[in-house]
Amino acid sequence: MHQPARWGLGAAGAGVTVILGLELTSLDEMNPIRRTISEHGLGPDGWIFGLAVGLLAAGSVAIGVSLARKKIAGIFGTVALMGWSVGLFLTAWFEKHDWSVGPSTSGSIHRVGSIIAFVCLPLAVTIIARPWRHRERSRATLVAFGLGICSVLWVLFIGAMILIAAETGMPWWRVMPLGLVERGLAVTEVAALLALGVWAAAKQLSGEGAAAEKADDVITAPDVARQ
Repeated sequence: MHQPARWGLGAAGAGVTVILGLELTSLDEMNPIRRTISEHGLGPDGWIFGLAVGLLAAGSVAIGVSLARKKIAGIFGTVALMGWSVGLFLTAWFEKHDWSVGPSTSGSIHRVGSIIAFVCLPLAVTIIARPWRHRERSRATLVAFGLGICSVLWVLFIGAMILIAAETGMPWWRVMPLGLVERGLAVTEVAALLALGVWAAAKQLSGEGAAAEKADDVITAPDVARQ
């Protein structure tokens, strides 16, 4: 098992577990249909949510490093995956708007980070895991690609709702059940990330990565023989 991918899966899994715990313990206080996940970051215990998102971001970086070292992520896939990670770090560090006191600079940065993350992850997964790019296809690859397509559809749906809101004059967050839609998108994207992590953690290199490793062995063999 590739070490960075294993660390990445562990960190991401820990972050997801903490967020799930926050969701379950706040069911009596927060309406998951309308209230967003980031509202866990408000208040004196907000650092727990920030830590969880930070773990997910760090795990994503480790998975990206593993895929890049195996030479199966490509430049654009790696950049998109790092964009997702940077977006997560921004949402972890900066609190969302607390509308009881009004908008804030921190909330604006948090929103930008959320947009970057939610847009970059579908791009990363569909670019990295697209089946026609790899000779060897594992179940994790196909699952990741399928979830990546589902994530793209979620993003397109949200974009369509925002356009409808602009046409009707309604606030965009009231055109749809924002909390439910955000959770659906988040679950789909995190599942796609974990599928990439499982693929990256595989013992055998896939496609281009295996070919690159064999090429390195051929190049270094004469040097070893001379020694």
